[in-house]
Amino acid sequence: MSVVGFDVGFQSCYVAVARGGGIETAANEYSDRSTPSCVSLGPRNRSFGAAAKTQIVSNVKNTLQGFKRLHGRAFSDPFVKAEQSKLGYELVQMSSGTTGVKVSYMEEERCFSVEQVTGMLLTKLKETAETALKKPVLDCVISVPCFYTDAERRAQFEEMCSSLLSRVEGPLRSIMEQTKLKREDIYAVEIVGGATRIPSVKERIAKFFGKTPSTTLNADEAVARGCALQCAILSPAFKVREFSITDLVPFPISMRWNSPADEGLGDCEVFPKNHAAPFSKVLTFYRKESFNLEAIYSCPKELPYPDPKIGYFTIQKVVPQSDGSSSKVKVKVRVNIHGIFSISSASLVEVQKCEETDDIPMETDQQSQANLKEEESKMQIDQQEEPAHGDGNLPPGSAEGQKNEIDEMETGETASKEDKNRDQPPQAKKAKVKTKTVDLPIDSNLQWQLDQQLLNLFIETEGKMIMQDKLEKERNDAKNALEEYVYESRDKLCGIYEKFVSEEEQSKLSVLLEDTENWLYEDGEDQGKQVYIDKLTDLKKFGQPIRDRYQEFEDRPRAFDELGRQMQQYMKILNSYRNKEEQYDHLDPADMEKVGKHVQEAMEWMNSKMNLQSKQSLTQAPLIKCAEIRAKVKELVSLCNPIVSKPKPKAEPPKDEKEAEKNGPVNGQASADTDISAPTTEGTQKNTEQHQQPLPEMDIE
Repeated sequence: MSVVGFDVGFQSCYVAVARGGGIETAANEYSDRSTPSCVSLGPRNRSFGAAAKTQIVSNVKNTLQGFKRLHGRAFSDPFVKAEQSKLGYELVQMSSGTTGVKVSYMEEERCFSVEQVTGMLLTKLKETAETALKKPVLDCVISVPCFYTDAERRAQFEEMCSSLLSRVEGPLRSIMEQTKLKREDIYAVEIVGGATRIPSVKERIAKFFGKTPSTTLNADEAVARGCALQCAILSPAFKVREFSITDLVPFPISMRWNSPADEGLGDCEVFPKNHAAPFSKVLTFYRKESFNLEAIYSCPKELPYPDPKIGYFTIQKVVPQSDGSSSKVKVKVRVNIHGIFSISSASLVEVQKCEETDDIPMETDQQSQANLKEEESKMQIDQQEEPAHGDGNLPPGSAEGQKNEIDEMETGETASKEDKNRDQPPQAKKAKVKTKTVDLPIDSNLQWQLDQQLLNLFIETEGKMIMQDKLEKERNDAKNALEEYVYESRDKLCGIYEKFVSEEEQSKLSVLLEDTENWLYEDGEDQGKQVYIDKLTDLKKFGQPIRDRYQEFEDRPRAFDELGRQMQQYMKILNSYRNKEEQYDHLDPADMEKVGKHVQEAMEWMNSKMNLQSKQSLTQAPLIKCAEIRAKVKELVSLCNPIVSKPKPKAEPPKDEKEAEKNGPVNGQASADTDISAPTTEGTQKNTEQHQQPLPEMDIE
């Protein structure tokens, strides 16, 4: 299982992988760990990274860069209008109202969303990671700036830059205010990101904190490495030292709805700023029919773009209770691990009344209809009370419309009066009530997020473009192979191939190579893959025999040497056998005669072939090929090796010793099992006396 982190920056991208017990940054095909955030679309294929960056001048209108900050922005956004003048390509409005780009691709005008362009770049980064890991990448962690909203998740001169540099201190002050820390509480400041290398940025950070910022981490690669570490933490295949990372909700999120009580709008902040994520909350509504909810960012001024809307949600198929009263509807809202808000589920609590009984009702999910009506009336009375503001689950403010929110909604974190009623002791002979939970369908209309149908279309389009890139690469490879063969063959005809080519062959092949070269730069400039393959095949029909003659001439001496070494080895063994050396005296004479015969035949064969080949012209096909010589070596080894490598038989002990072992001690000799393992008392005493004898005296000066 692969663990990968992608840092998609404004100017450059980095890919980090987990392997070898650590995190390292992967290099691209140029052996560079930095890949430019650039995509270029051409008449036949796409280019990425360094290859795309080279086309900024020659293909300026179709080379895309600096598109990262356009994510999730409406085309009508003033920021987009301001950016248009700085870009070399044209921005257009997509059908969803978001920003897209207009380019010429495959010799036709095409429009792509910014999310699609980023997807193209991620395809390249995925390829880089797979090349480094040598296995497919299925899961990854992608860096997303903390100030990005839901829509954006797909998704130097000092005087001239003063307005930009003045923005440095704003986020620093905000951090100190949110963490409630003083500057003297800060022990160290570590800065990452390519922009932190700007001296003015470093100077302003140092001035704000009153200490020099630390740069022990690689400013460019730190984010990608952090993503890879987070991916390793999330992956079940990697064991990581205990390390906790808590994500936060960067902007407060509220829910709004139509309030039937006062025919106004109700709202509630469900996730305050810096709330932990991922996190879920359950909201309770009382409704008789389907109703709408709207999710918004509570503080539009804090957003990087003007539209605070997240999406609209319709809770469908809500029906009243059997007595016509409002039904309890529980809505689960969630900010997931990616930081994206959604309504994950909705359910209706249906109350079912049964016959009267003396049995004790369930304490958790049973409630009489009378108690339900009593609860609703109590909640209407509670409208006059001032709502609490402690945990962010109830909306702030004291307007009349906001007071009605208790009638509309409860958060799952707030203790309800229903729980108190359930804890009351049951009364005898009351109607038994059961509750049933029914899942409700939700119609989601997200403001800037891609719906599943559009996302599937983008995936299909990207797949087609990947296939086109692959076909174009194969076509270029075939063209380059033909061009390489032309130049290589021309050089070798006047070089190493010269003495292996007849005058007629050289003249004919030279003309053919020249015609092919002219064709490549004229009619063959833009042909299909198979055309280049066929041209190369035709050239090889004339050039391959020449190459084969040269290669055989080079390899033949080595093949004959190998055969000669094998024959010498077996002749040496044969001489040792004839000299009756102990190592080979167990071999059968008839078999050794066969070895001598095989060696003699191989020697005669080799001498015959060498003599014939020496009389053959170098411009003609060889009479003996290296494959035949290697086959002869293999044949000789298979015939002789089983004979000369036969193991020596094990020596058997004499028959007298075998009988002695079977019949016990012979000629009054003591048995080893009795005398050695069980010594006599007398022997023990003698040994003891021996050990107790005094040692010789020694004088040490």
